[in-house]
Amino acid sequence: MTRELWSVDARDPRKVWAALVPALDGTGAAILPHPASPSGLPETVPANVAVVVETSGSTGRPKRVMLSAEALKASAVASEVRLGGAGQWLLAVPAHYIAGINVLARSHFAGTVPVMMTPSGFSAETFIAAASALTAERRFTSLVPVQLARLLESDVAVSTLATFTRILVGGQSIPVALLAAARARGLAVTTTYGSSETSGGCVWDGIPLPSVSMRLVDDRIELAGPLLAEGYLDDPRRSAFSFREHDGTRWYRTDDVGEMVDGVLQVRGRADDMIISGGVKVSLAEVETAVQALPGQSAAVVVAAPHPEWGEAPVVITTSAIDLDQLRGLVAAQLGAAAAPARVMLIDEIPMLATGKPDRLALASVVLK
Repeated sequence: MTRELWSVDARDPRKVWAALVPALDGTGAAILPHPASPSGLPETVPANVAVVVETSGSTGRPKRVMLSAEALKASAVASEVRLGGAGQWLLAVPAHYIAGINVLARSHFAGTVPVMMTPSGFSAETFIAAASALTAERRFTSLVPVQLARLLESDVAVSTLATFTRILVGGQSIPVALLAAARARGLAVTTTYGSSETSGGCVWDGIPLPSVSMRLVDDRIELAGPLLAEGYLDDPRRSAFSFREHDGTRWYRTDDVGEMVDGVLQVRGRADDMIISGGVKVSLAEVETAVQALPGQSAAVVVAAPHPEWGEAPVVITTSAIDLDQLRGLVAAQLGAAAAPARVMLIDEIPMLATGKPDRLALASVVLK
């Protein structure tokens, strides 16, 4: 059994909302929200698929993740439990992000109507205006870190954020200093970890949502539960690699490594972000976190580069100058000498993907020039 698949223009979130409701109810075609006309899209998908999410990872080719209505509903129900009840959502991220789809799906399953911002032109002013249209006492939104940072620059926006019952922040690692600044101003910020393969964020503040199981296998994070994707569209090999059954439970093997600290998941970074520098294992994500905690370095990115003596070494790419010797000393004191950056590269602007994440492939090529 199959079902039609339609591409929906995600530049207008109202079109996504209009197509998503029948897709979830089973009365309409499955949809792939997209900001442009996607290529190579098949005419049909398996009958239980409601939404296909195309992801453009920072280090690999795009994946098309198939999600059932049951998986999205399981995510919505578990989220509502953690939030302590239903409320009205403000859509502030693009509708083709899994976080955006989640906002719409949670609204549908809760029987509420979200307020929807257009994905272009996000600013403190547009956010404040959109928030003023919310009518429910309990209100929620999902943001990416760069949006939260922009809103913290405006006292009026901070006052608006303070009216939200919960603010979910995910999509990428949030700088420690940014999270601390938001919470210091009394904002109810919750960090989320997950991916399109898990119907979005399913580990909040390091604790899995109800119905979600989590384990570490050789430090690799694996997740299970009713909110897992069906697999990847037209890619059975990748599906078989990422989704594996063990003792009757289907697990999604993430690309991330982590550790449990007092029962809370600490994500250390991507498995392919680990390098061997001078014979010592170094996490580029941990180096990046340490650098971003320094004043003026919240947008800095750390990538690996060949080193004639150590094999590989971290390199900091930033738009704000910083003394290399001072930086090496600070990072070495926290993470060990092998983690100390070998170079600092100053550029005018960090290249970004459409998802709002740094384009690490482009940055890696920069350090090789």
